[in-house]
Amino acid sequence: MSDASPSNFTPVPLDASKRTWLIASGVAGAAGTVALATPFVTSFAPSEKAKAAGAAVEVDIAALKPGEKITVEWRGKPVWIMRRTPEQMATLKQVEGELADPMSVRNAYPTPEYAQNEARARAEHPEVLVLIGICTHLGCSPGDRLNPGPQPSLPDDWKGGFFCACHGSTFDLSGRVFKNKPAPDNLEVPPYVYLADNKLLIGEDKKA
Repeated sequence: MSDASPSNFTPVPLDASKRTWLIASGVAGAAGTVALATPFVTSFAPSEKAKAAGAAVEVDIAALKPGEKITVEWRGKPVWIMRRTPEQMATLKQVEGELADPMSVRNAYPTPEYAQNEARARAEHPEVLVLIGICTHLGCSPGDRLNPGPQPSLPDDWKGGFFCACHGSTFDLSGRVFKNKPAPDNLEVPPYVYLADNKLLIGEDKKA
């Protein structure tokens, strides 16, 4: 039997070609490790669940015409964005005496300071209304009653706004609740800011 002890072991030198192959294999292995790590890094990106929990949402409103309204989702809630016409804006002052909280100073659903006005909107674009479309009474979603005039369940001098069919609460074209209605407060204005004239960020008050 041959003696295979370490003291009698003589290393065999590698020729240049074998040495080069080993170095290349090591580099490839390191590259593979980096490639495998990439999916784990990507997995730290915000999930859809995280977004639903509160991530801000960008909305392009360039195509939104006067009188039109769209709905987007933020924190699992419907957010209405409406570009009001000059005629619709004119009604806001006309109904002020019929409203429970015309300047949105109640604290049940606090309104951002920049929306504590009759338009309930930022000064740079007062015609653009941004509201959470959930009634402040028991959480129903009011329907659009944007056209003025007599309509079922509405007064004959209706100027346009929103009607909650669940319990009869009515809101003007700024989402302000009329007096003596079940809803305890105006429709909520979420935090929002303009990133550009036609781009909104829903969920934050200030630009990054």
